[in-house]
Amino acid sequence: MGVAVSADHVTFSYRSDGTEVPVLRDLHMELEPGDYLSLMGSSGAGKSTLLGLLGGLIPPQSGTLLVGDHSLSRLRGRRLATYRRAVIGFIFQNYGLVDVLTAAENIELALALSGVRRAERAPRARDALAAVELSHRAGHRPARLSGGERQRVAIARALANEPELVLADEPTGNLDEATSHSILELMERVHRDRACTLVVVTHNSAVAARAKRCYVLRDGLLVDVA
Repeated sequence: MGVAVSADHVTFSYRSDGTEVPVLRDLHMELEPGDYLSLMGSSGAGKSTLLGLLGGLIPPQSGTLLVGDHSLSRLRGRRLATYRRAVIGFIFQNYGLVDVLTAAENIELALALSGVRRAERAPRARDALAAVELSHRAGHRPARLSGGERQRVAIARALANEPELVLADEPTGNLDEATSHSILELMERVHRDRACTLVVVTHNSAVAARAKRCYVLRDGLLVDVA
């Protein structure tokens, strides 16, 4: 099942040459469990920063950010690592696969890092690959897979631990139009089947339009456009 997300007065900035550069200013966002959101904005607008905040990779500097019952401004150490393993599934533009491992082994590695018992890893990896219709490529390394197949493995890896919130950063950015369409249909099918909350960052307005809701990050503020 998905998870609710609530952001209230969230801010984030970084320092460059002694100057504070604001990225997110007084950000507000509300998502229901199972929502499907697209997030657009120009380069440097803060899209990846917002994903990093939601994924527990960086802490909010002020405001309140809740994912389900988890207050991300308060999580630290082991509790934060547990949150990332148990709640979040990341899908990256560059796939992030380990070249020397097969498709199945890449998923098993992610499960091992999440603390899944050894006996459960292979069956769960097989199930994850079956869900993305890639069982026949389980024993192939990334170099022998097409871009679309590598992204399917990345999706399978992200979903193997049954996350409540899936964060996809430009998941079709490196793919041609036909393959992008296939990947988006796959992600949307998994979203419907598992009722997970899905946030997709994209520069592509056609990709963004597929989501139930669309936000644009502009001047550090989040604008709801759909």
